[in-house]
Amino acid sequence: MEVKEAIKKAKVNDQIAFNFLLDSFWNSVYGFQLKRTENENDAEDITIQTFSKAFDKIHTFNDKYEFKTWLITISKNIHIDLVRKRKSTISNTLNRNEDDEFYAIIDESPSPEDKIITEQNLAKLLRDIKKLKPHYQEVINLRYFQELSYKEISHQLDEPINNVKVKLLRAKKLLAEIIKKE
Repeated sequence: MEVKEAIKKAKVNDQIAFNFLLDSFWNSVYGFQLKRTENENDAEDITIQTFSKAFDKIHTFNDKYEFKTWLITISKNIHIDLVRKRKSTISNTLNRNEDDEFYAIIDESPSPEDKIITEQNLAKLLRDIKKLKPHYQEVINLRYFQELSYKEISHQLDEPINNVKVKLLRAKKLLAEIIKKE
């Protein structure tokens, strides 16, 4: 399969085309982010977000341009947003008092109300996860509740790592649709 053909098929929701595009461009996007972030976890998370966003917006891709360039641009923008978000979080938690040269550390521990809300949200999330097909439930459980790496999940499921990544992307997308419906 060629890239242009895969893009056309992906625009009509062909899962094989999505897998082909992910396999073809994963290393390019991940390598780009690894150089920018110098952190494997951040690079991997940004790369997953890149493909998720690209696949959601594949219908907007203009084939006058290179697909790789489009992906790298999405990836770069996600990284910029992440850096901005981190900077604003840091600046919001540090309050400078001009009279005394000290930093006030904000107590971010959850209040009893926050704990109850979190427990209720978690219970609802678990109910929503149970609405997914079993293989999607399993990959979400392994990644987010057991906190396994993609490599560990790949070994446990005896599947190639790219299949695990695509399955996780798909599971998150389906879960988001379930949550939006309610």
